Amino acid sequence: MAYNLDLLDKKILRLISEDARIPFLEVARSCNVSGAAIHQRIQKLTSLGILKGSQFIIDPEKAGYETCAYVGLYLQNPAKFDEAVEALKKIPEVVECHYTTGGYDMFIKIYARNNHHLLNIIHDRLQPLGLSRSESIISFNTIFNRQIPIGELPVDEGVAGGE
Repeated sequence: MAYNLDLLDKKILRLISEDARIPFLEVARSCNVSGAAIHQRIQKLTSLGILKGSQFIIDPEKAGYETCAYVGLYLQNPAKFDEAVEALKKIPEVVECHYTTGGYDMFIKIYARNNHHLLNIIHDRLQPLGLSRSESIISFNTIFNRQIPIGELPVDEGVAGGE
């Protein structure tokens, strides 16, 4: 269920999505409300699942993972989807897994040290999951990566906090 954001929620989300380390008091000053109000809003947005926490972003290439690949997986037995997902969670190089429309049973994102390492992951770690086949796309470079546009989210202007 979607939560209707008011103007204050949107401003808070915009500020913290631009800089996750911004102090709450600075957010409060920008929003012309108290620090306690910001803290309450952040708690509410977190409890609603709109905010999923904050984290440091590791640059995979600078950490030694030079190859990024997207792999479409076809399972021999699609009924074993849940088992395959649990096995994929145990492969640290698999950083995303999506259930999608189209021909793939799953679509995953992998970071590998190089192409040889990617081949080993596909052959030694993915094939034993019961794949009938897989299709790989190697990304040469990420052009951009961003959050959703907060300014485009619907606003509930009638009630504070969208309640």
